[in-house]
Amino acid sequence: MQEKEGKGQMTNSFIVHGGKKLKGTVQIDGAKNSAVALIPAAILAESQVSIDGLPDISDVHTLYRIIEELGGTVQEDKHTAVIDPSHLVAMPLPNGNVKKLRASYYLMGAMLGRFKKAVIGLPGGCYLGPRPIDQHIKGFVALGAEVTNEQGAIYLRAEKLTGARIYLDVVSVGATINIMLAAVKAEGKTVIENAAKEPEIIDVATLLNNMGANIKGAGTDTIRINGVEKLHGCKHTIIPDRIEAGTFMTLAAACGDGVTIQNIIPEHLEGITAKLHEMGVPIEFGEDSVYIGQAKNLKKVDIKTYSYPGFPTDLQQPLTALMMHAEGSSVITDTIYPDRFKHIAELERMGGRFKLDGRSAVITGPVSLKGASVKASDLRAGAALVIAALTAESETEITGIEHIERGYTNIIEKLSNIGADIEKVTTADVAAQ
Repeated sequence: MQEKEGKGQMTNSFIVHGGKKLKGTVQIDGAKNSAVALIPAAILAESQVSIDGLPDISDVHTLYRIIEELGGTVQEDKHTAVIDPSHLVAMPLPNGNVKKLRASYYLMGAMLGRFKKAVIGLPGGCYLGPRPIDQHIKGFVALGAEVTNEQGAIYLRAEKLTGARIYLDVVSVGATINIMLAAVKAEGKTVIENAAKEPEIIDVATLLNNMGANIKGAGTDTIRINGVEKLHGCKHTIIPDRIEAGTFMTLAAACGDGVTIQNIIPEHLEGITAKLHEMGVPIEFGEDSVYIGQAKNLKKVDIKTYSYPGFPTDLQQPLTALMMHAEGSSVITDTIYPDRFKHIAELERMGGRFKLDGRSAVITGPVSLKGASVKASDLRAGAALVIAALTAESETEITGIEHIERGYTNIIEKLSNIGADIEKVTTADVAAQ
């Protein structure tokens, strides 16, 4: 890492020299959106849980620290963590690490399921507009918990948890997983209706079942859980990260000259694959890999984000960077997070042409992008800026990279290995002096 001299607060950024064609092989890591739920799920066991394939990202390490704060131990070895929750205590977590990531809300369901009580500070992470946890709370209350908000922390208390029939008013991955975590040791049967169907939910249910839970229907809109008294340790391998895979597929389409992406599950990528096909991107699947050929004369495409198996909201921002190079006007409508367009102002600084209209953005192309100083406002916005910078003339500086590093393991190394000119630099923030 290059370090520039100066005083004051230090700022990390990516410096990207665009215009290079990328070629080679990229290895996808374990799913971030699984990892942040699997680690809290391990709290429910009474002996060691070993999880293999975990991504080396800040959110994962923050959860390790939280487990240790609660009295557990975590042994790390590359991408494997052995979590021993046998000596955990129901310690309140109103502040500190718990506020560093949004997915800390899974500690609510896990702590409630194990101890019948929890105090969890309202979580942080990427700001994507209001993302209420009312459906999570509705589920906890249905199971018998009393839930209050006191001084910025959620307090959960229950004499006992009893199975219930819970209908989610909106399809929510977080609420589906959180209710599963709370319900696996509840007395009797719980039914979650209008459940989310994402692969990450199946991954968490697989871990819990390996621990001794009785969960049926994960991956469908109705999940049935028969409560059990105890859960034990097990070994589990996380699924590949479909969002990281989709990001690299998009990046390869934008500036690749033949890129192979390994460690994928093709069925998890059907939404992004369909749209890249529609744009004219050459795609060939192997058993657990995909080859993206050089894309020429990209066609415009319209996209609406939906819950799985629809087009994922997490990929609409990266795809925006590709759409700028397509002929004509493409439209993206985000039905999940309508505020998820903060990256557009930054892309306009590089020469992008956009029109925002409520939940939709119209992207007119093709354009020739020029390097600029831009800032990532959230994780997937950062991915969009990286893709745009790789296709732009001259140098782009991307700040706010802590968001990017929350979700993409070793992104500098992976991009450099396929020919990108990108480095991480540290500079002194003069304004902070």
